[in-house]
Amino acid sequence: MKRGWMLAAMCTALAMAPALAGASEEAAAPGHEAAAAAKGHGGGHWSVADLLVPQSLKDFAHENLGESIVAGDAVTSINHVFYAFLVFVLILVLMAMAAWQMKANPDDLLPRRTFSPLAVFEVLTDALLGLMEGLLGRERAMYFLPLIGSLGLFILFNNLMGVIPGFLPATSNLNTTFALGSVVFVATHYFGVRAHGISYFKHFFGPIIKWYALPLMLLMFCIEVISHVARPVSLGIRLFGNMFGDHAALAAFLGVGLFGWVLIPIIPLPLGVLVCVVQSMVFCILSTVYIHLATEEAEEGEGGHH
Repeated sequence: MKRGWMLAAMCTALAMAPALAGASEEAAAPGHEAAAAAKGHGGGHWSVADLLVPQSLKDFAHENLGESIVAGDAVTSINHVFYAFLVFVLILVLMAMAAWQMKANPDDLLPRRTFSPLAVFEVLTDALLGLMEGLLGRERAMYFLPLIGSLGLFILFNNLMGVIPGFLPATSNLNTTFALGSVVFVATHYFGVRAHGISYFKHFFGPIIKWYALPLMLLMFCIEVISHVARPVSLGIRLFGNMFGDHAALAAFLGVGLFGWVLIPIIPLPLGVLVCVVQSMVFCILSTVYIHLATEEAEEGEGGHH
């Protein structure tokens, strides 16, 4: 069940990224570099995807994917999908290695003393679970951990991909971040309906549900719809903006020759890693808050007030 949630969340994000695919991470012509950079697609930034993605696949994307829903211009690259898929495969490999290590020592319940995939997952899971417990409680935090954890791992590994020279984070592309925000949006309302039934939508009309309050109910409905739609948008834009800015800062240091290569490990790289971790944590915390808000009334009705 838990692994199914992990795979479902990451696969949904990957599946939605090409469906929402936007302008390229590199512009089709030099004159488009500034516009592409402003939209968060890397401008003329070179990456290993330029060499590894087959030209036939690039041509297929350009000819068949049409225009981006997010950016509104023609699709000229799917490099962000390549990096998202690369991270997805990397996480699966690390999970398989961690599972093998657990099966090799099933009675070892102590934290690992040596660096390994299992040790990494233990540290990340314990940290995220601690954050979620403060809001949801132990039982519900454990229930939602596979979903929030899969999103957190996917975002963190994508963010860290951007600190490696020649690689771009898929999260510096609006299509990827909007896809991730959409997963949270769908999950929030799914669990809200599951907890409350159809009465979940009553709160969209405000506290007074009477015929004489119909104008107020309609106004409240419009306000609530806008606020709920703004949540995945804010999640996507926040993550995209921070990761695009972080990667642009690292690229600027790399572009000043040998002096920049010497300074990269000393000053901006640790700060870049910190930004990657913090943005992953912020996304997970906000996602947990949204799910909590959608299900909290049911929790109070079942087990008393918080």
